[in-house]
Amino acid sequence: MGRDREFTAFVLEHRATLLRAAWLLVGDAHRAEELAQQALERTYVAWPRARTGDPVAYARRVLVNLRTDTWRRRRREVLVEPVELVEHARAHHDPDRAGDRDRLVRALATLSERQRRIVVLRYLMDLSEAEVAADLGVSLGTVKSTASRALAELRAALGTRDGLEGASR
Repeated sequence: MGRDREFTAFVLEHRATLLRAAWLLVGDAHRAEELAQQALERTYVAWPRARTGDPVAYARRVLVNLRTDTWRRRRREVLVEPVELVEHARAHHDPDRAGDRDRLVRALATLSERQRRIVVLRYLMDLSEAEVAADLGVSLGTVKSTASRALAELRAALGTRDGLEGASR
C-alpha cells in the first residue's frame, strides 16, 4: 500500500507539469491528456525502478518516448485547427496571453519532432542541456545544435519583433 500512496503523491505533485509538456508536444488538449495518462501508467508499472532515481525525469522520458512512438505509427503530424488552439488557451490560461500562446504553439508545430522535443524540454520545461540529453538519450552536442537551429526557426516563424526572450541561454 505504501507504493500506491507514494505514487499518488507523485501524480498529485507532477501531473500538471507532465500534462503541460504533453500539450506542448502535441498541441491538442485531448491527445495531451491521453499521452500524460499513458506516461503515468507506464511510470506506475516501473515505479520501483523509477522512484530510485529521478521519477519526474523518468516520467518525462516516457512521455517523450510515447510521443515519438505515436508519431512513428502515424508518420505524419495532425495539426489542430487554429480556432481550437485559441479556445483551449482561453479556457485553461490567462486570456491576455492566449494570443502569445497561440502563436508559440503554431510556431512549435512548424519544427521537426526532435526540435520540438528539445525546445519544449529545454526552454518550456526549464531543464538543463544535460537533463534534456539524458531524457532523450542523445549527446549534449546534439541538444545544443538542435536547440540553436530550432530557436532560429522559431524566431523566423514568430517574426523579429516577437523574439524569444530568455531563450538564448
